[in-house]
Amino acid sequence: MMEEARNKILVVDDEQDIIEFLSYNLKKEGYRVFAARDGQEAISLAKQVVPDLVILDVMMPGMDGIETCEKLRDIPELRDLVIAFLTARPEDYTQIAGFQAGGDDYITKPIRPRVFISRIKALLRRVQYDNMVSAEMETRIIESGRLVIDKEKYLVYFGREEIVLPKKEFNLLVLLTSRPSKVFTREEIFNHIWGSDVFVGDRTIDVYIRKLRQKFGQHSIRTVKGVGYTFVA
Repeated sequence: MMEEARNKILVVDDEQDIIEFLSYNLKKEGYRVFAARDGQEAISLAKQVVPDLVILDVMMPGMDGIETCEKLRDIPELRDLVIAFLTARPEDYTQIAGFQAGGDDYITKPIRPRVFISRIKALLRRVQYDNMVSAEMETRIIESGRLVIDKEKYLVYFGREEIVLPKKEFNLLVLLTSRPSKVFTREEIFNHIWGSDVFVGDRTIDVYIRKLRQKFGQHSIRTVKGVGYTFVA
């Protein structure tokens, strides 16, 4: 069996026919598939099986997908999983809310099986890419002004305050601070943080940059118009 086929995928949707459709196509590829009908069940099941990827419907009664994502991101052992929202709503504000909650990508309905499976494979390659990036970190400690980053322990201190960051925000901060004088292009950031094979929205980087600025100051990351971003020590 191929290595990627051993990945565990949790499908979360309140519509049984959607769960059955997605599960059927994923199982055909050899993935281990688990299913939940609501957010609370998804959180409980995710703690038990620790999936590699969660396909999470946005519109669910009770606890919706956005809130479920936020709660999943608060669980330390689930920090590294990839979360892809499933939605029939293409509006920008919906996607921004999802990224701010800690989502990694969006899959829109109606779902075409071949495109869906291709997207899943690309998302799972992200896990392997993240592990490779972590392994390539040469210097354990980065210090820049009031900012101290311990890359091995995933700790960030700003002044005397410890800042807890989701993995993608952490990796982006490490990338930008690794060479404070360098302007990283949007393409470089995509390739380093998400991998060139991963499909993400055009505004994804903007969302993550904004979240880092909120935590470390609006002037901590400078926008070079038409080029990219650079960290200001």
